[in-house]
Amino acid sequence: MKTTIKLTALAAGATFLLAAGAIPASAAPMAMNWYGGPVYDGAPALPVTAALVKAGGGAEHFSFAAALDSMLGSKTVNAEVSKLEKQYGKAEVTGFINGMNYAVKDSLKRATEAGITLPPAPAGLHGVKLAKTLVNAGTTPDGVFWAGYFFDHALSHKLHNQVMADINVNVSSQADITTHKVLNQAMFDVAQALGQKNVKLAALH
Repeated sequence: MKTTIKLTALAAGATFLLAAGAIPASAAPMAMNWYGGPVYDGAPALPVTAALVKAGGGAEHFSFAAALDSMLGSKTVNAEVSKLEKQYGKAEVTGFINGMNYAVKDSLKRATEAGITLPPAPAGLHGVKLAKTLVNAGTTPDGVFWAGYFFDHALSHKLHNQVMADINVNVSSQADITTHKVLNQAMFDVAQALGQKNVKLAALH
C-alpha cells in the first residue's frame, strides 16, 4: 500500500561531525526530505561513504549486514536484528536489509554516471569509530537521526532523490519507506548502544 507523507518545510541548520571534527551549522532555512528531516545540501562525505562500502565487502559485493558485523560485531548485530524482527516482523527487516543493499549499490552506480569517484577509505575509519561517524552523519542539528539526512551526506541530496526514484520504480514505494523507517530505528538503537545518548528517535520509525 502506497503511503504518502506530507511534510512542512522548516528552518534548520546543517551540521556534520566527521571523526573528531565538527562543521558549524548553517542558519539558512532548508527543505525537507521525502520521509522527514531536513535536507543536507552541502558537500558529500565521500571518505565516510568509502569506509562504509569497504566495511560491507566493496562496491561489487556490498552487504549491509556484513558492514554492520564489521562495525559492531555479530553478537550485537544479531541482538539488534532480533529486536527489529520483534518490532517489525521478519519480512520487513529482510526488506530493510535488501533495501540498504540496493540503495548503496544504486548510489554507487548513479555516482559513477555523474562522474563521482570515491576516494580510498581512511585507514583509521572502521569498526565502532565508523559506526559512530555514520550515526553523526545522519543526526540533524536538533539531535534526531534521519535516514534522509544520512543518505544526503553519503553522496548528495540529488543522488539520494535519484536513488529513491529508482527504488520506487524498480521495487516499490513501500520498500523505500521501509528502508528509511527501519534505518531510523536501527541507527537510533546503535547510537544508544554506543553511548550516544543525545541522539533522538525520528518520528518515522
